[in-house]
Amino acid sequence: MNTTVRFIENLSDQTAKISAILLGLMSVLILVEIFLWNIFEATTLIADEYSAYGLAAIIFLGSGYCLKEKGHIRITLVLSLLPAKATRVITFISTVITMAFMGYVWWYLFKMVQATLRYGSTSGTLTNTPLWIPQTVMLIGAACFFIQLSGTMIKTYQAIRTGEEVI
Repeated sequence: MNTTVRFIENLSDQTAKISAILLGLMSVLILVEIFLWNIFEATTLIADEYSAYGLAAIIFLGSGYCLKEKGHIRITLVLSLLPAKATRVITFISTVITMAFMGYVWWYLFKMVQATLRYGSTSGTLTNTPLWIPQTVMLIGAACFFIQLSGTMIKTYQAIRTGEEVI
């Protein structure tokens, strides 16, 4: 089981690296846009659109890593007042509920990508970007977050059984 958790956490690390690269590329694109506008009064015509796609990708691809590193909002004040076993049980239950919600989100993202492919939807901008591309990145990120949730669930379940302070 620890091998599975290590694999899942490695996947989250890899998607976080991709997210970081996208953040860097997005920053360069915005800087180029600022430079072009201030020096030549010209524009790339794509900076705002592609920055929005990049932001969505960063959020979805980085969410699993954020969970792994305990960066998501938690009610730690309330949890700190409870016994350790109750904290682990509450964390386990909330993780299961979040997994159910993310499964639902993933399914509808999947259906959205299917519809986009079926109808050949493109952005309503000059680039006519096929929308399945940024939507697929969101779908992959949501899947990786769901997988990280399952890893968190496994670790929490092990902590409940053994009494370890893994959480």
